[in-house]
Amino acid sequence: MPAESLELASTQCCIAGGGPAGIMAGLLLARAGVDVLVLEKHADFFRDFRGDTIHPSTLELMHELGYDQDLLRLPHQEVRELAFHVGAREFKIADFSHLGVSHPFIALMPQWDFLNFLAVKGARYPGFRLRMNAEVTGLTERDGRIAGVHVNTSEGDLEVRADLVLGADGRHSIVREKAGLEVDEIGAPIDVLWFRLSRPSDNPEETMARLGAGNFMVMLNRGDYWQCAFVIAKGDAEKIKQRGLFAFRRDIVELAPFVKDRVEELNDWDQQIKLLAVAIDRLYRWYRPGLLCIGDCAHAMSPVGGVGINLAIQDAVAAANILAAPLREGRVNLDHLRAAQERREWPAKITQAVQVQVQNRILRPILSGQGEPKPPFLIRLLDQIPLLRRLPAYAAGIGARPEHIQTPEFAH
Repeated sequence: MPAESLELASTQCCIAGGGPAGIMAGLLLARAGVDVLVLEKHADFFRDFRGDTIHPSTLELMHELGYDQDLLRLPHQEVRELAFHVGAREFKIADFSHLGVSHPFIALMPQWDFLNFLAVKGARYPGFRLRMNAEVTGLTERDGRIAGVHVNTSEGDLEVRADLVLGADGRHSIVREKAGLEVDEIGAPIDVLWFRLSRPSDNPEETMARLGAGNFMVMLNRGDYWQCAFVIAKGDAEKIKQRGLFAFRRDIVELAPFVKDRVEELNDWDQQIKLLAVAIDRLYRWYRPGLLCIGDCAHAMSPVGGVGINLAIQDAVAAANILAAPLREGRVNLDHLRAAQERREWPAKITQAVQVQVQNRILRPILSGQGEPKPPFLIRLLDQIPLLRRLPAYAAGIGARPEHIQTPEFAH
């Protein structure tokens, strides 16, 4: 989506970051009659290291907005069950079909398509402005209150004044750093090696998790290629790289034999295989006067469950529900910002606690395993008792305290 020129240096709400939290918050606030400026530092949304999963809770929000049918016309795959593969054996672990929502499945869609979709919907409202190539580099403060942001653009440095700044610039947030907000570093025992392999039409359709002897990989179906997340122990990337590409390709084939004829596509470690450092953290306090952080800016999530995008969107909905009227009327105060954190802090803590347990009790033992791979007890139990598969489906698909659209649509 082409960037428009920055017409004004002031707005009611300035949003730092054009990811799921930022674009969704901007759309909902503009829909509710608030003047919004979203600042995204990149020229487009095309980033290979974004999550592709749009979970049932997010699809339900799209349904409430009347956007779901348009969204699902975009190319996507529908995941109605999740399976865990150990060699030739498949273990079913989650069944989304029983969720009481309009679309009981995970939609796999490149995140750049989803963000473009939301940006186009937002552009229908006169209060929605999206500025690409606009990197927030600092905050302005007046009388103890955050009053705006410093922005670097292709046209030079700018200062944007705002009644409220929303920090939605991800886990490496400049906003939370410049605001001096204290971070609780929870940590993670894993990292991820991220790469792609071509996918011919005779390959399996489903997204899958595959377990081998001391190795674990998730494969996302992106149509004509597999996006692969090879999970490794924290800090082991250099050790694996020193073993060489031949050994790494052999590990991949042991996990997914059907890619044997294509694994040699990986021939340049530095260009084709990227390290994603996994971190789990959260802010003790998400706000200061004039500032609220949401999404990964407030609570960085593990890739376990692929729920980060959906937590970010839930934050955006809650923030819009609480802040739209005060912003529109020029009366935002600390009580509103505190209410937004109180609404979303508990779901973030619960989700992170579950992710930590999965990392420590399932992934860590898998990565330290030797010899014949053995699926963890919980995986075997879920496969044997179909009724239990509804629990991980609800946890991943809906999550703790799902939000609903409460902001009205103002005439435009």
